[in-house]
Amino acid sequence: MNAWRYAPVPVALLLAAGFVFHAGATDQGDKKVDHRVFELRIYYANPGKMDALHARFKNHTNKLLEKHGMTLIGFWTDEKEPQRKLIYLVAHKSREAGDANWKAFQADPDWKAAKAESEKGGSLVEKVDRVWLNPTEYSALK
Repeated sequence: MNAWRYAPVPVALLLAAGFVFHAGATDQGDKKVDHRVFELRIYYANPGKMDALHARFKNHTNKLLEKHGMTLIGFWTDEKEPQRKLIYLVAHKSREAGDANWKAFQADPDWKAAKAESEKGGSLVEKVDRVWLNPTEYSALK
């Protein structure tokens, strides 16, 4: 059996995106090269709330994520559970920058207002999984 088939996010999806998953710095000759880090987030929508979650991202969240230093790579739904899972990938300058970006985002009054407005009928998200991605030394993508 193929173990990758049961991964929470299809590996082929991430590879097809053509993006490099790397943390920290590596030596290239005499100089160090810094690499972005990537954060995979999986949102589990509450029943009946996926359309409202999509609208909140489209109309508010994406602009605010970028405002707070995050590079938006892509957004997907799970083929088997399109009304349950929203999956997206963002890039940060470093892991520390990612934590600072999220802290600033969550404190933003515009985010607080958008969240409150969108959740007048109840919370949109049951839970969020957060995964930091780093390549192996033999990975074709660095």
